[in-house]
Amino acid sequence: MKKIIIFVFLLLLINACSQKTDSSFKIGIIADCQYCNCDVKWDRYYKKAPKRLQEAVAILNKDSLHYTIHLGDFIDKYFNSLDSILPTWNTIKSNSYHVLGNHDFEVQDSLKKKVLEKLNIQKRYYSFVVKDWRFIVLDGNDLSFYGTTSNKKAQQTDSLFNELKDKNLPFVQKWNGALSNQQLSWVKTELDEAIKENQKVGFYCHFPIFPVDQHNIWNREQFLALIKPYKNVKLFFNGHNHAGAYEFVDDVHYLTFKGMVDTENTSAFAKVKFENDTVFVKGYEREISRKLVIN
Repeated sequence: MKKIIIFVFLLLLINACSQKTDSSFKIGIIADCQYCNCDVKWDRYYKKAPKRLQEAVAILNKDSLHYTIHLGDFIDKYFNSLDSILPTWNTIKSNSYHVLGNHDFEVQDSLKKKVLEKLNIQKRYYSFVVKDWRFIVLDGNDLSFYGTTSNKKAQQTDSLFNELKDKNLPFVQKWNGALSNQQLSWVKTELDEAIKENQKVGFYCHFPIFPVDQHNIWNREQFLALIKPYKNVKLFFNGHNHAGAYEFVDDVHYLTFKGMVDTENTSAFAKVKFENDTVFVKGYEREISRKLVIN
């Protein structure tokens, strides 16, 4: 009898320990839904976005996801476009988050501040923690010609753009933007906190860092210099380049998810499973499935 009690105790202990150390979880990712009641342009089928979002949400809702995140450009333009797709987004069963994209601010100036309220975003950049990961959501429109909502940020935008525009950099385009010094300082605080809490770090942004092309944030070099000492930075996920892209640089996975709005008959979205040393991307339709090893 004593042996049975000990055996049962050991089983319970092993089970408790395994649950305690289980760091796996799943999420859903969508990029560039970009709805608009507009004609086709650049192979973007804006009017098909609501149906594609509905189909993606139906699939994501079949799984037990910790959260679902949209990587920016939820709409293409027109503030009232949000009323056509938010009802579907709000049926997501998991927690949900939004990254701000450049097209999300392609609305009337008087409505720019209301975009955040409509998307239920409390702050333009923010972070949250899931198990042993800290996810940092960046605002690449912080300094930009379309997304700034203060004179101070507008002046900083002009200053940075004028400083970079003659350097023959492909990404210094007016449809991109940058992280303000204030935001970069906040990022450093978040990274320090992650080190203190022994957390891995994943970034979400609308704009990519790699590969270098016409889509990057303007001050990507400043951002890279900031994160370089932090070996706990593992991922940078973004949208904006609808074709998708991937690079592995300095032990960080830089992954651009394909735009949902693109092509006549196909969509793109993903489920991502986080395990101890591996992140599995399960792509749907045009999105590519990948295995990302975390060093």
